[in-house]
Amino acid sequence: MLKVTDLKVNYGGIEAVKGISFEVPEKSIVTLIGANGAGKSTTLRSIVSLEKPASGKIEFLGQDITGKDTDYIVSQGITLVPEGRRIFPDLTVLENLKIGAYMRKDSLTDDLNWVYDLFPRLKERHWQPGGTLSGGEQQMLAVARALMSRPKLIMMDEPSLGLAPLIVKGIFDIIREIHRQGVTILLIEQNANMALRTADIGYVIETGRITMTGSGQELLVNEKVRQAYLGK
Repeated sequence: MLKVTDLKVNYGGIEAVKGISFEVPEKSIVTLIGANGAGKSTTLRSIVSLEKPASGKIEFLGQDITGKDTDYIVSQGITLVPEGRRIFPDLTVLENLKIGAYMRKDSLTDDLNWVYDLFPRLKERHWQPGGTLSGGEQQMLAVARALMSRPKLIMMDEPSLGLAPLIVKGIFDIIREIHRQGVTILLIEQNANMALRTADIGYVIETGRITMTGSGQELLVNEKVRQAYLGK
């Protein structure tokens, strides 16, 4: 579904991504793991043109989308749940969700019902300002808002960051459920253990380069990965 070839991205005068290549098969969960500053977030931001690649190629469903406008990329079926949630704190839950569907002209009723089924807490609080929600609820809102565009591929940047362990488990349960419903997922996650247990395929990024790849289970038992990212 997504194919990234020899991608290089400069960020603030530094080569943050140094020629990485990877693929995201349709209906899969793929995770990128690595330390802070390894280039993971920059990679996701470049896919949706929030950062412009210096070189390389990004293809989605066989079409070259390298450097295309972000609106166009969203219209083709890619959405990003950014690090830090980035909800609109003064808008209600419902208004935040409608913003996720800003490019659509059709009825939103079915999709609102879908995300409310996934996130019953949001339905209960649909008239509440987003900024008054708990951290876990705000993360749910950020994911639900991205789903309102009906993405074929949803990219999530650190969805468990700053959340309590029980809330993290709930977020990953939701990720698995979204996947079961047919959405392809590209995931960046500091919690490498949870990410690799969830993912079909994993890539390890170190200082802007991919250094290892394999199934989630293969990387879970890889000694280098265990020592560097799993605390063992």
